[in-house]
Amino acid sequence: MRTVVLGLFLCIVLPLVNAACFMKDHAKPVTFCQDQADKSWHPVGSSWRNRKCMDCSCSANSMSCCEAMARPMNYPDKCMVQYDYTTCTFEVFEKVPCVHGAVGK
Repeated sequence: MRTVVLGLFLCIVLPLVNAACFMKDHAKPVTFCQDQADKSWHPVGSSWRNRKCMDCSCSANSMSCCEAMARPMNYPDKCMVQYDYTTCTFEVFEKVPCVHGAVGK
């Protein structure tokens, strides 16, 4: 019975954990929040996506932001990641040597 209760607890709590979020408390109540990525101002009660693909919201007492884009993990060293912040997507591809010419000494 104990194991069942622990299992149910973990199933409920783990989805609530999101390491890709942050909250910034205001020292006193505010009417606007400033986005740290693009320095834009947003009124209390609003939500927006900034240029770094973070979904943010503003309240009188705090501002919170969470990543809107997944981050790749555990890819081989021969691969690299290219992020596209206009579409909030990424591509993982294999590094290849570049063919090039040279002029001069």
